[in-house]
This record gives sequence, C-alpha cells and structure tokens, in this order.
Amino acid sequence: MGPWLRSAGLVVGSTLVFGALRWALRRSPLPAHVCRDATRTWRWRNLLVSFVHSIVAGIWAVRGVLQVPEIFIDIVNTSPPSGHLLLCFSTGYFIHDSLDIIVCHQSCASWEYLVHHAMASIGCREAALLSAIFLDRFVGAGLVSLFVEVSNIFLTIRMLLRLGNLPFPLLYQVNKYVNLVMYFLFRLAPQAYLSWYFVRFVEVRGQGAFLMVNLVLLDTMILVYFSRLLRTDFFSNPRRRDLDSEKKFLVD
Repeated sequence: MGPWLRSAGLVVGSTLVFGALRWALRRSPLPAHVCRDATRTWRWRNLLVSFVHSIVAGIWAVRGVLQVPEIFIDIVNTSPPSGHLLLCFSTGYFIHDSLDIIVCHQSCASWEYLVHHAMASIGCREAALLSAIFLDRFVGAGLVSLFVEVSNIFLTIRMLLRLGNLPFPLLYQVNKYVNLVMYFLFRLAPQAYLSWYFVRFVEVRGQGAFLMVNLVLLDTMILVYFSRLLRTDFFSNPRRRDLDSEKKFLVD
C-alpha cells in the first residue's frame, strides 16, 4: 500500500472512530438544563467528543515534542516516530466534527468552527495536517500547533460547566484562571513561535506563502477568541446576558 493510501486510510479510520464515539454518547446521561433543548443536547455531546480529542491529542503532541526537542530548531523536516499518526488522528477528528456540524444543521451557529477546521485541515495549523500527512513535511509544525489541544481541555471544561448550568462555582472559578494560564502557554505562545519561525525561516512562496496566509488567519482568530474569553470571564457585566448565546455554538 502506498504512503498516500495508508495516510488516507488512517484519516478515514480516525473519522469513523470519532463517529462511533459520538454514537455511543447518545446513551450517556445529560444534565437537566441540557436535555430540555435539542440544540444544547447536540452541543453537549459534540463538546464531549472534542474533550476526548483534546486530551489525547494534547498529551500526545507534547510527549512527541519532548521526545524530539530538535523540532523547535527545524519544524519543517523533523518529527517523532508517532508524529504522522497523530496528525492523521487529529485530521480525522476535524473531518468528523465538521460533518457533525453540517449533518445536524448547526452550520449557522457554528460557522466559526467550520472555518477553523477548514484551516486546520488544509492550512497552517497545519501545514502540518495535509502537508505533513501526504508530503511528510511540516510534521513538527503540526505537533507544535496541536499544543493548543492542551488549552482546549480547560476551555471545554469551562464550556461544559456553562452549557450544563452545573452547580460547581468553585470549580468554574479555579478553572477560569487555569484556563487563562493554559491559553497563554499552549495557545498563544506556540502560535507566536510558529508565526516567528515562518517569517524568519520559511521561504514565502509556493507552499510557504499558502501556509503563511493561513497562519495569519489563525493568529487573528486566536486573538479574537482570547478577547472574548477575557471579556466574559474577567470583564463581564453580571446584569447583562446575551439571550442569543444559547443558540451559539462558541460560548463566549
């Protein structure tokens, strides 16, 4: 079997695994606040699948980079033994999540996630993803970019607590500050490093130019998400509540 077919098979297999997980979650119990609304029910299960992916991919990416620290010197050609498999695994998740959003008619409420997943699969979060999977280049960049999944663990906990209206105020307060620290360490810092590396070392033409454009778009999205996080958790007005937020996938 050729390397392209093998890579495609791994991506399809990962997509099916996440689909099976999503199906299995149909039998899981739901918070009372969630089960009364179809949109919240879908969102809860979607977040649980995302939570599983974040735990696996985040730990896997950090472990892979620690195994081969030379990745930070050459993110184009250096990769750990399991780097390619991790990128196939995450690409399968992005495909599954995009299909879940579209098939369940959540595209309008979740268009930001669809844009993000499109860039994650063909752009520089991951240059990486399609470039590394099929061209065996930028695997290191893909692993560094997947550091964001460590931050997503705590971001998803925050979203689940808010979505389920769960009575754990202390957990929310503690997670709020942990989430902020993780956002800096595993989302802003790796993205800043990738941006610097591409500007400094990657020739901005052809594939490099394409990846650089996607990287700039992702930088913009990450900063917008960060401003929302700060506004909601640290500078929000308790007397105001956005009534439309229940129908919006990305909870501010």
